Amino acid sequence: MNSGVKKLLEAVQAGEISVEEALIRIKAEPFEDIGYAKVDLHRRVRQGAAEVIYGAGKTPEQISGILDVMKKNGQDPVLITRIDKEAAEAVGKSCELTYYPQAKVGIAGKLPEPDGIGTIVVATGGTSDIPVAEEAALTAQVLGNRVARLYDVGVAGLHRTLAHLDEIMGASVIIAIAGMEGALASVIGGLADCPVIAVPTSVGYGASFHGLSALLSMLNSCASGVSVVNIDNGFGAGYLASMINHMK
Repeated sequence: MNSGVKKLLEAVQAGEISVEEALIRIKAEPFEDIGYAKVDLHRRVRQGAAEVIYGAGKTPEQISGILDVMKKNGQDPVLITRIDKEAAEAVGKSCELTYYPQAKVGIAGKLPEPDGIGTIVVATGGTSDIPVAEEAALTAQVLGNRVARLYDVGVAGLHRTLAHLDEIMGASVIIAIAGMEGALASVIGGLADCPVIAVPTSVGYGASFHGLSALLSMLNSCASGVSVVNIDNGFGAGYLASMINHMK
């Protein structure tokens, strides 16, 4: 069950709030129409995580307007993905915003204390994959997860991967991020006893076809328990990892 609704019901059971007040909170307006956007205020109730702002293609004014509605309705923190530095600076003039330029991620508010089952490991094949990895890691942290980063542990130097067996085997979920031929996901999938989420990146030379080669390699992984998200989709991987890490 959604943790927010569960806490609300527990508060009713404990006599901390009335049944009527709980009903009002649950029945609150499901979305707010601000003209250029319909801000989904019930997503946390339906899915367990609040709406995220996709910054690419939006003006700073639009991002600020959506963010203002979310904050007024109690969402904290708010995650903004794919936002460039100039837009982040403009949005930051009207609210407290921490910007992570490598990941192109903005976070309005403070990161929550981790409440997931275990640790999400985010591993990359190379340093060039780190921007996608940071998008995944920050997404997972915003959603209340403990994250361990293992960067530049690709199969071109397999000893680098094997040096982190304790972290790999102790993880509850692993996000394996790689470009080129995307072999890292299969290697980690063959070592770990937890779900592995593979993220192909657009890193690589011509025949990598901007990540298509890595995508097909990961889809054809011979390791069991490996799932695959879209090319460069760090956000999607971080979100899915969080859902798995909260399956109590």
